[in-house]
Amino acid sequence: MREFIRPVAVTFSIACLAASLAALPTQSALAQGKQMAPQGKQQMAPPPAAGQPAAVKQIALTDKQVEGVISADKDIYPLMQKMPKSGKPDSKLAAQLDAAAKKNGFASYDEYTTVVDNIGLVMAGIDSTSKKYVGNAAVAKAQIAEVQADKKMSAKDKKAALDDLNQAAKAPDPTIENKGNIDLVVKNYDKLAPIMGGDQN
Repeated sequence: MREFIRPVAVTFSIACLAASLAALPTQSALAQGKQMAPQGKQQMAPPPAAGQPAAVKQIALTDKQVEGVISADKDIYPLMQKMPKSGKPDSKLAAQLDAAAKKNGFASYDEYTTVVDNIGLVMAGIDSTSKKYVGNAAVAKAQIAEVQADKKMSAKDKKAALDDLNQAAKAPDPTIENKGNIDLVVKNYDKLAPIMGGDQN
């Protein structure tokens, strides 16, 4: 996935759409996403290479888990800035990430990333204007129109963004196994969007 010089909403949608369509890899999703994020915002990572198995373990999210992700950002984001490009932390950083996750109510950093991945699957399908779940393809189509109308985006970045968004718009929406996750993420959208990189303001 390319990084674009663009308002957060478009970069969030591009990254989340592609990532959710391919099912996010857990640890590297957060690691790569935080490194790519503009202005201190987290984004979902690019999809895994073709042929890699989908790694998202879908779970039924709870209010406590979503609140934990929101509160953990202040502790985990600074640590993610230290993550090597490989997305694999050394033992010291891994211990710090585990401690930060536990401080915010998670059993481990792995549990935290599973929750973040499940939130990301839903966030990719939420229209940022209406704050309703419309699905990834609908969000991609809306973003295509926004990118096409953007006069400040370079031709190279615009082409790259449109390529990614057109691919996302053609792909079927991923199945959200736990429908309650949609309502929970929509309910917390305003708090999650700045953390996940979808805040347009």
